[in-house]
Amino acid sequence: MGEVASVDKKSNLRLMGRMLGFVKPMAGVMCASVVCGILGFSCATALPVLAAEAVLSVAGRGSLVWGVGAFGGVLVFLAVARGVLHYIEQRCNHYIAFKLLAHIRDLVFGALRRLAPAKLSGRNRGELISTITSDIELLEVFYAHTVSPVLIAAGMTLVLVGFLASFSSVFALVALVGYALVGVASPILVSRASGDGGARARSVQAGLSGYVLDNLRGLAQVIQYGAGEKRLAGLDERSRRLVDVQRRLRAKGVIGAACVGVLVVLTAVAQLFVGAPLVESGAVSAEAYVLAIVTTLSSFGPYVALANLGSTLQQTLASGGRVLGILDEAPAVAERETGEEPAFTGAAAEGVSFSYGDEKVLRDVNLEIPVGKIVGVSGRSGSGKSTLCRLLMRFWDAGGGAIRIGGSDIRDIRTGYLRDLEAFVEQDTVLFHDTIRANLLIAKPNATQKELERACAQASILDFVEGLPAGFDTEVGELGDTLSGGERQRLGLARAFLHEASFVLLDEPTSNLDALNEGAVLKALDAQRGTRTVLLISHRPGSLAIADEVISLDQGRVS
Repeated sequence: MGEVASVDKKSNLRLMGRMLGFVKPMAGVMCASVVCGILGFSCATALPVLAAEAVLSVAGRGSLVWGVGAFGGVLVFLAVARGVLHYIEQRCNHYIAFKLLAHIRDLVFGALRRLAPAKLSGRNRGELISTITSDIELLEVFYAHTVSPVLIAAGMTLVLVGFLASFSSVFALVALVGYALVGVASPILVSRASGDGGARARSVQAGLSGYVLDNLRGLAQVIQYGAGEKRLAGLDERSRRLVDVQRRLRAKGVIGAACVGVLVVLTAVAQLFVGAPLVESGAVSAEAYVLAIVTTLSSFGPYVALANLGSTLQQTLASGGRVLGILDEAPAVAERETGEEPAFTGAAAEGVSFSYGDEKVLRDVNLEIPVGKIVGVSGRSGSGKSTLCRLLMRFWDAGGGAIRIGGSDIRDIRTGYLRDLEAFVEQDTVLFHDTIRANLLIAKPNATQKELERACAQASILDFVEGLPAGFDTEVGELGDTLSGGERQRLGLARAFLHEASFVLLDEPTSNLDALNEGAVLKALDAQRGTRTVLLISHRPGSLAIADEVISLDQGRVS
């Protein structure tokens, strides 16, 4: 157990070190925050100390020589300064936090782009959404409420210990022990007592997000089959699990807060007891004795702020680990910035094998796709047809054998050139929450209106688009949910045609179309015979009738 704890401690220290690395470009703002924080807490501590000094002076035991007006002015100044300095400190902290969160989001989305689509195809979407939203948001606690408070507490320790040492080194030593117990030992002990509760809380919350997302997307089916009670029971069970984990974490935090309160009082009591003999012996004055106790009681603000981090630090570190995990994740297929750019003279699979983990999907597949031809691929569900398309797009690299484009191994071709060379239409077309025009222009940003219309006509969707009130500027809704499956699929085809790729890969392109629209699309494909090379995957014999050659995949082999 000790060895595991040591490893976890080292891991957390490395994690915090990496998270701190993001702060370097904003070191100036951080310094301003720390300076304002130290000055602000100094003002807050000085207020009760000066008030005590005033009372002592009235009683004839103090050394205050200011008049009432001057003294009142000083107190007002300190109070106003405390407020202004605290505002500047918090403004700087949150400026740093929000700027860094924006930067981290940019890094995460850049990482997701590198990882897509191979790594992300198997990732739980709810977990991913939780990471890029709530996990990144939770890092605000680290950047706004952890980094500068630690530095402020360190600076205040120097100020306070120096001030108390001017009365007696004993007072300084007692206060230092109290500060260490509250600001260092307390958060560490609470964090250790929480164990892996923070990581469990983030994991359970991610699972809950995924469950909610699944149910929202499948709400129509839930209602249709009367599965609402069962799905709600699942939601309730996951919610209770999250509440249970969070309740245990909060319990540790409450116990820690209670202990902190006790430690603050005990430190002041310790000053009371160690100071009494010093006063009796004449080593310190009664004035210094009172001021030391008042200073101790009023100076724990920076350390209580650190103590409160113990209950949230584990969750923050768990979130940081998940975010950095995405940034560190190596893509299954690394993009090639430079490489070959062969002219397209056909494509081929040579002895290709591929597995998803231990599941063998393709076994020694050999396939020739001549330039200008339409090659059809048939086979039962799960026979590896879609996987073959993804290998040709280099979403994954083949586990064995080679994929060739224009005679070159696809792994040697520059990735950007390969994407320009190919267009891939999947069975489920993804449309963004934008206009039809914007969704089409993804394929060719500088396309003219005539080019848009020609592509839509080839996909047998132009009449539908022009019949809409706003035409090409019609919003399609989130994930294109205002359109039917067939309409989304034809827009996907139009997008592929607009891309003007030499090699078009179509994975069940007519599965959501009726016979009339299927015929129109197939006619458009047939009309482009000789100008484009097409790999057509379909389970419909009618669709494959236009192919120059049809191969069949069965259990990952060409049959």
